[in-house]
Amino acid sequence: MVQRPRGTRDFTPDVMNRRLAFEKLLETKALSHGFKRVQTPIFETLDLFTAKSGPGVVKQLYAFQDKSDRALTLRPELTAPVMRMISEEMRSSPKPLRLSYYGQCFRYEESKKGRYREFFQYGVELIGASGPLAEAEVVSLAINMLEASGLADYEVRIGHVGVLRDILSGLGLSSEGEPESPIASAMRFLDKGDWDGLSKLFATNGVAASALEDMKNLAQLDGGIETLDSAREILTALGVSLDSLDELSQLLSAVSSLAPSPPSLKVNLCVARGLDYYTGMVFEVNVAELGGEGQVLGGGSYKLLHLFGMEDLDPSCGFGLGFDRVLLALEAQAERLGRSEVVPGETPVPSTLMLPFKVDAHSVLELVRGLRELGHNVELDLRGKNIGKSLDWASKNGFSNVVIVGPQDLENSQCSVKNLVSGEQNVVDLDSTSISSVL
Repeated sequence: MVQRPRGTRDFTPDVMNRRLAFEKLLETKALSHGFKRVQTPIFETLDLFTAKSGPGVVKQLYAFQDKSDRALTLRPELTAPVMRMISEEMRSSPKPLRLSYYGQCFRYEESKKGRYREFFQYGVELIGASGPLAEAEVVSLAINMLEASGLADYEVRIGHVGVLRDILSGLGLSSEGEPESPIASAMRFLDKGDWDGLSKLFATNGVAASALEDMKNLAQLDGGIETLDSAREILTALGVSLDSLDELSQLLSAVSSLAPSPPSLKVNLCVARGLDYYTGMVFEVNVAELGGEGQVLGGGSYKLLHLFGMEDLDPSCGFGLGFDRVLLALEAQAERLGRSEVVPGETPVPSTLMLPFKVDAHSVLELVRGLRELGHNVELDLRGKNIGKSLDWASKNGFSNVVIVGPQDLENSQCSVKNLVSGEQNVVDLDSTSISSVL
């Protein structure tokens, strides 16, 4: 028996109702902020991703040679393809660009709940504008999306890697080195909360032991906007510029005006995101209910377009939303709270069964077309069973109404419309407008 590949999933109609409703919700919010949908190919040239993430990323990819011996790969994420598209297709487009995207991505890794080899990502990029207001537009959109989905008990954590780099550089760490610079290593340790690794790195590079305590004190500042005041004291003692903190303060003020207050918004200047191309503000969203797979969204300000000869558009700002993980969180939440809908709008719209009984089905085809043209979802019965069995089947399959047309109905130019929810039955004229009035 042929089975679906490991790490992939099939989506039944009920599941797809939920996924389509969630995608529509995200896209509606993106459009409300001026972001417009783009799409890129599912496979790209391999060097697109090695240029961004280094050659080591290949072991995580579904990479292959095509019949012309070109090195290709199924895309593992969507940011780099969108950057490539901008460089090829949108160089002369008016800036700033507000772009949204959604699609399948592929990574060869151990599959488990919340982590799949074929997964779906939604994201946005704001290209050609930078600074606190641009960042606030992106962060507020993320919050608006999560609020509209009904997600509860999530935490937004905002940091600034520019502050971290300034501190680490001031401590004497270098941004140069192979295969990884000391600053990049320190950022990675901070991102993982690995204080032992950071301590050894400081010792190797001649950084005073007291600096480790300063970094720990900075990491403990995990609170609201008041965190910035305490951070100013630490940065002033370290002799680091406060410009980035001032920008972060402006960002938080703008977000509070543009978006509803999330359940928890914390400022933590040791949020590093673990990726070298981030340059300024970074943020992530976590849902404790998902445990180790709780990060459902992440992003910030970054520099990538210089890889395509478009340095003037750096830095840009965006985020990626884990479509599958947010749905898992919403499903767990709905089960805990006893909600009938996981995603707002997932309940199918009412549908009608056209039931020709002991008459030629061709006699009702124009009615079917007319009702569909009037905006109704109409399914023509193809089973040819008796009325009792057909009504029972229609009820079990979620139809809200059944239009019954028999021999006498054709003679009288009438039909019966039965509402399967209320049990009410009406006799109306045999035309689509009259039928529509009681559906």
